[in-house]
Amino acid sequence: MRPAPLRLNGPVDDVPDPAAERRPSPELLTRLRADLEAARYTVDALEALWGADAAAALHRGERVPARRVLDARRAGHGTSAGLATLAELFVLGLPVPVEDAAAALPSLGLAGAAELGLVADDAGGPFVRAGLDLRPYAFADAHGEGHWWIVSDLGELALGGPLGEQHVLGVGGASMTLSGLMLPTPAGRVLDLGTGCGIQAMHASRFATRVVATDISARALGLARVNVGLNGIEGVEFRLGSLFEPVVGERFDRIVSNPPFVITPRVAGVPEYEYRDGGLVGDAIVEQVMRGAAGHLTGGGVAQLLGNWEVRDDGDAFERLRDWAGELEYWIVEREVQRVTEYAETWIRDGGTRPGTAEFDRLYDAWLDDFERRGVREIGFGYVLLRRPDAASPPLPAAARGGRPARLARIERLHGPLGASPGGLGVHLAECLAAHDRQSSLDDRALSDARLTVAGDVTEERHHWPGDEHPTAMLLRQGGGFGRVVELDTGLAALVGACDGELSVGAVIAAIAQLLEVDETALAADLLPAVRALIDDGMLLLPAE
Repeated sequence: MRPAPLRLNGPVDDVPDPAAERRPSPELLTRLRADLEAARYTVDALEALWGADAAAALHRGERVPARRVLDARRAGHGTSAGLATLAELFVLGLPVPVEDAAAALPSLGLAGAAELGLVADDAGGPFVRAGLDLRPYAFADAHGEGHWWIVSDLGELALGGPLGEQHVLGVGGASMTLSGLMLPTPAGRVLDLGTGCGIQAMHASRFATRVVATDISARALGLARVNVGLNGIEGVEFRLGSLFEPVVGERFDRIVSNPPFVITPRVAGVPEYEYRDGGLVGDAIVEQVMRGAAGHLTGGGVAQLLGNWEVRDDGDAFERLRDWAGELEYWIVEREVQRVTEYAETWIRDGGTRPGTAEFDRLYDAWLDDFERRGVREIGFGYVLLRRPDAASPPLPAAARGGRPARLARIERLHGPLGASPGGLGVHLAECLAAHDRQSSLDDRALSDARLTVAGDVTEERHHWPGDEHPTAMLLRQGGGFGRVVELDTGLAALVGACDGELSVGAVIAAIAQLLEVDETALAADLLPAVRALIDDGMLLLPAE
C-alpha cells in the first residue's frame, strides 16, 4: 500500500505558492511533541531499547536484530509499550496494530497522525503503517547538547524497494558533516540554500537572528516546516525556488548549503533524485553555488558548503575551484577522492538498486559512459568555505609579512582522520579564521614581538634509530581540528618548544640562532612564515587581545 501523502492544509500542486500555503497545524504538532516526550522517544532510549549490536545493524540498513529484540521484550513485557511501538512503526518501518499505534499517540490520535501524513492504514485493516519517517536526533555543538525529532520520507528499508525521485532525505552523513562544520559565531541573517528536511536551518537557528531556508521542492519545504514547528524553533522563513532565485538582491551574513552535488548522467532512463541531483551536467551545481555566493554575502560574510568536483584528464580540479571562488577568499579542503567506478557504485546503491541485477548493470554502464565522454577519472569530495573580504579592514602589504599574502586562499588535501573537536569542527574553523586575520594584520616586526603559546591539543613526537642520540624525525601532532601532522626541523622544533608565553618570538629566534651558530636574520626569514602557518592551523596561539 502506498503511504498517505503529506497533508499540510492544502493540496500540493494547485496553489500559487505551495511553500506559503502548506502549513502544518501548530496544535497537531504540539500534541505530537507531547506524545514523543511522554514515550521518551530519544536516541539514548532507542539504543538502550535494542542494544549496541542491533543499533549497529540498523546503521547498515538491517532491521532484523532490532525486530528480534522488540519481539522478545514484548513477549516478556520488559519495555515501554509506547516507545517500542514508535520504534517499530517509524524506525523499523513495520506495520503495528491499530490499538498499539493509538495507545502510543494518545494526544495526537490516529486521525491527527493521518492528517500530518505520519500513518496510513491497511485499507481499514487491523494494522497501520508509517507514512513518513519520524525518528529522534541528538547532537552536540558549541552551544551545548540538544535533541530533536526529524520527519522525512520513508527510506528503502520501510519501502522495501528503491526510493522515489521526489524523496525528501532525513539526517544523513553529509547533513551531520555540514552541521558540524558550521561556524558557531553569532550571525544576523543566514541563508540555508536547498534546505531539504530543514536540518541545516534548524542548526543555524542556534546562532542566527533570522534564517531564510529555500528549496526547489514544495514537499521538502512542507516537511521542513513540520520539523521546525515540531521542535519549537522560531525565526525560520521558507521560500520556494531554485538556488538563489528566491533571494535575488538580498545579502546574508552566512550561507550554508548541502547542495544536490551528486554527479549523475543526464541521460534518459537514469533516475534523478531531488535530494541529491541538481539537474546539471557534471559538477556544475557546485560551480553555480560558489559563483552565486559572491552576490549574496555581506562584507565579512561566510558561505559553507559540501561538494563534489571532477578530476579530469585535461586539467587540475583545484584550478577550477579557484576560478569558481572568483573575488571571494576561500578555504577548500578535499577530504576524499574516489575512482569513477567506486563513485558510480556508491550512488547507484544509494538509490536502492542492488548489485547483481540487470538494472544495476544498466545504470553502471550509463555512469561510466558519462564519465568517459568528459574525461573524468576521479571525483573529489570535500568542504568549501568562502568569505567576502571586509573592505573596512584593508590588509597590510605582503612585503610587511615576509611576502606571505593576507588573503585567505587555501586548498588542501586532508584525507586522513579528523581530530576530536568538542562542539564540532566548526569551532576549530572559527578559531583558525580569527587567528589568520590576526596574524595577517601583523607585520614581521609585530609578529616577532608576540609571545605565543602552544595549543593544548598539540603534542610533539620524536623518532630515533636505536642507539642514536639525535632524532631522525620530529613531528608536531594536532589532537583536534583536522588532526594535522607537521614535520619539524631543528630550528622550528626549538621555537615551538620555547613558546610558553614568556619570551617573544624574536627573542626565541635570537637564542636559537646563537645556539645553532647561524645568521639570526636568515633564520627569522625561514621561521616566521612557518610560525604564521602554525597560527593559521590553530597549533600556535597568539595572546588574547
